[in-house]
Amino acid sequence: MSVLRLGIPKGSLQDATIQLFAKAGWRISVSSRSYFPGIDDLEINCMLVRAQEMARYVETGALDAGITGRDWVVETGSKVAEIGELMYSKQSLAPVRWVLAVPEDGLIQSVKDLEGKVIATEVVNITKQYLARNGVSARVEFSWGATEVKVPQLADAIVEITETGSSLRANHLRIVESILESRTVFIGNQAAVLDPWKAEKIANLYLLLSGAIAAYTKVGIMLNVRKEHLAAVLAVLPALKNPTISTLSDPDWIAVNTIIDENVVRSIIPRLKAAGAQGIVEYPLNKIVL
Repeated sequence: MSVLRLGIPKGSLQDATIQLFAKAGWRISVSSRSYFPGIDDLEINCMLVRAQEMARYVETGALDAGITGRDWVVETGSKVAEIGELMYSKQSLAPVRWVLAVPEDGLIQSVKDLEGKVIATEVVNITKQYLARNGVSARVEFSWGATEVKVPQLADAIVEITETGSSLRANHLRIVESILESRTVFIGNQAAVLDPWKAEKIANLYLLLSGAIAAYTKVGIMLNVRKEHLAAVLAVLPALKNPTISTLSDPDWIAVNTIIDENVVRSIIPRLKAAGAQGIVEYPLNKIVL
């Protein structure tokens, strides 16, 4: 039987990834003593791998496919096939940013002020490329962690990842410039994506994972309405596409089914009721495949 070797990111993305797979239809079980999670699909073997290392293992063929940040593909210079973006992160659906940050009360105002200075970061290559683009010569040191606390005693500036900037502000740091915006990506080994069976398995995984992400912020709405009130109800609904409209056993009544953004439900339902809708049901969605 053919098997796809799949890398699951260990660390900050791990829990969010396992939850995403559950929404997509795969149950992954992780043991604290094993780097090989179980999955309810005999055609997949999973391995927990740090996102920073994922692209290298996919490039060499140790893994057929994996999930990592585009930033780590750039940092390692790995030659992999990008299947597509998976727009989720450890806290939100927003992309993350690698930013140049300095002490909030310091004199550094731009990258040009870093000439001859020391920069601490986990993304040494990305930072060196950034400095080269700006014609700046500075010493870039690899940081093993706790990068925010290294300025000003151990470094003049840092290049650090952020989603909201709250950790940087808490450490009295000021963002000078964004260097790289990154999203989570599904990547494949270049030989694996040419293998018909593996290519189809990878494509199906990406399809359903993307569908699960698309459903994160959506809910379904079902309701009944008398024919004479249908136009008023439809005017309230901001549908993903045109709502599904069905006749009921009573010819004077219509059933309406549609998908809307979850964050507008609390304002939409009272308006639907006022427009004549009855039997309004809100239901969660696992996947939206367009």
